[in-house]
Amino acid sequence: MDFNMADMFGKIQEMQSKMQETQAKLGEIVVEADAGGGMVKVTANGLRKIISITLDKDVVDPADTEMLEDLVVAAVNKALESAETEAQKHMQEAYKGMIPGGGLPGMDLSKFGL
Repeated sequence: MDFNMADMFGKIQEMQSKMQETQAKLGEIVVEADAGGGMVKVTANGLRKIISITLDKDVVDPADTEMLEDLVVAAVNKALESAETEAQKHMQEAYKGMIPGGGLPGMDLSKFGL
Protein backbone atom coordinates (compact mmCIF):
# COMPACT_ATOMS: atom_id res chain seq x y z
CA MET A 1 0.00 0.00 0.00
CA ASP A 2 1.46 3.32 -1.11
CA PHE A 3 1.14 6.12 1.41
CA ASN A 4 1.32 9.64 0.04
CA MET A 5 1.65 12.27 2.79
CA ALA A 6 0.78 15.15 0.43
CA ASP A 7 -2.45 13.43 -0.59
CA MET A 8 -3.35 12.86 3.05
CA PHE A 9 -2.78 16.51 3.97
CA GLY A 10 -4.79 17.59 0.95
CA LYS A 11 -7.67 15.39 2.09
CA ILE A 12 -7.44 16.79 5.63
CA GLN A 13 -7.56 20.37 4.34
CA GLU A 14 -10.51 19.49 2.13
CA MET A 15 -12.30 17.92 5.09
CA GLN A 16 -11.67 20.99 7.28
CA SER A 17 -13.07 23.29 4.63
CA LYS A 18 -16.09 21.04 4.09
CA MET A 19 -16.67 20.83 7.86
CA GLN A 20 -16.73 24.62 8.21
CA GLU A 21 -19.21 24.93 5.34
CA THR A 22 -21.42 22.22 6.78
CA GLN A 23 -21.35 23.69 10.31
CA ALA A 24 -22.54 27.02 8.89
CA LYS A 25 -25.39 25.27 7.10
CA LEU A 26 -26.47 23.44 10.27
CA GLY A 27 -27.62 26.75 11.73
CA GLU A 28 -30.08 27.02 8.85
CA ILE A 29 -31.77 23.69 9.62
CA VAL A 30 -34.96 24.26 11.61
CA VAL A 31 -37.00 21.52 13.29
CA GLU A 32 -40.13 21.70 15.42
CA ALA A 33 -41.45 19.28 18.02
CA ASP A 34 -44.44 19.36 20.30
CA ALA A 35 -45.84 17.75 23.43
CA GLY A 36 -49.27 17.55 24.96
CA GLY A 37 -51.00 17.31 21.60
CA GLY A 38 -49.39 20.52 20.38
CA MET A 39 -49.95 22.51 23.57
CA VAL A 40 -46.19 23.08 23.84
CA LYS A 41 -44.13 23.61 20.68
CA VAL A 42 -40.36 23.92 20.54
CA THR A 43 -38.28 25.02 17.56
CA ALA A 44 -34.57 24.19 17.36
CA ASN A 45 -31.84 24.44 14.75
CA GLY A 46 -29.26 21.97 13.44
CA LEU A 47 -26.71 23.31 15.92
CA ARG A 48 -29.01 21.93 18.64
CA LYS A 49 -29.96 25.38 19.91
CA ILE A 50 -33.52 26.19 20.99
CA ILE A 51 -34.94 28.99 18.85
CA SER A 52 -38.39 29.33 20.38
CA ILE A 53 -40.95 27.81 22.72
CA THR A 54 -44.66 28.40 22.20
CA LEU A 55 -47.22 27.61 24.90
CA ASP A 56 -50.95 27.19 24.30
CA LYS A 57 -52.92 29.40 26.72
CA ASP A 58 -54.84 26.37 27.99
CA VAL A 59 -51.65 24.69 29.27
CA VAL A 60 -50.70 27.65 31.48
CA ASP A 61 -52.33 26.83 34.81
CA PRO A 62 -50.68 28.43 37.88
CA ALA A 63 -52.14 25.64 40.00
CA ASP A 64 -50.42 22.94 37.92
CA THR A 65 -46.97 24.15 36.90
CA GLU A 66 -45.58 20.61 37.13
CA MET A 67 -47.56 19.50 34.07
CA LEU A 68 -46.32 22.50 32.08
CA GLU A 69 -42.73 21.83 33.13
CA ASP A 70 -43.03 18.19 32.05
CA LEU A 71 -44.47 19.17 28.68
CA VAL A 72 -41.72 21.73 28.07
CA VAL A 73 -39.01 19.19 28.91
CA ALA A 74 -40.62 16.59 26.64
CA ALA A 75 -40.95 19.01 23.71
CA VAL A 76 -37.39 20.31 24.13
CA ASN A 77 -35.99 16.78 24.18
CA LYS A 78 -37.95 15.85 21.05
CA ALA A 79 -36.76 18.98 19.25
CA LEU A 80 -33.13 18.38 20.17
CA GLU A 81 -33.40 14.75 19.05
CA SER A 82 -34.83 15.85 15.70
CA ALA A 83 -32.12 18.50 15.33
CA GLU A 84 -29.42 15.90 16.02
CA THR A 85 -30.90 13.51 13.45
CA GLU A 86 -31.11 16.21 10.78
CA ALA A 87 -27.58 17.44 11.54
CA GLN A 88 -26.19 13.91 11.19
CA LYS A 89 -27.96 13.47 7.85
CA HIS A 90 -26.43 16.69 6.55
CA MET A 91 -22.96 15.81 7.86
CA GLN A 92 -23.08 12.34 6.28
CA GLU A 93 -24.21 13.81 2.98
CA ALA A 94 -21.45 16.43 3.06
CA TYR A 95 -18.73 13.81 3.57
CA LYS A 96 -20.17 11.06 1.38
CA GLY A 97 -17.46 9.66 -0.84
CA MET A 98 -14.88 12.04 0.52
CA ILE A 99 -13.04 9.49 2.64
CA PRO A 100 -12.39 6.34 0.64
CA GLY A 101 -12.25 3.11 2.59
CA GLY A 102 -14.08 4.53 5.58
CA GLY A 103 -11.59 7.11 6.84
CA LEU A 104 -8.06 7.83 7.86
CA PRO A 105 -6.30 5.41 10.22
CA GLY A 106 -6.63 6.45 13.84
CA MET A 107 -9.27 9.10 13.24
CA ASP A 108 -12.61 8.74 14.98
CA LEU A 109 -15.16 10.76 13.00
CA SER A 110 -18.21 9.37 14.80
CA LYS A 111 -18.75 12.59 16.75
CA PHE A 112 -19.33 14.29 13.42
CA GLY A 113 -22.03 11.83 12.46
CA LEU A 114 -19.75 9.87 10.12
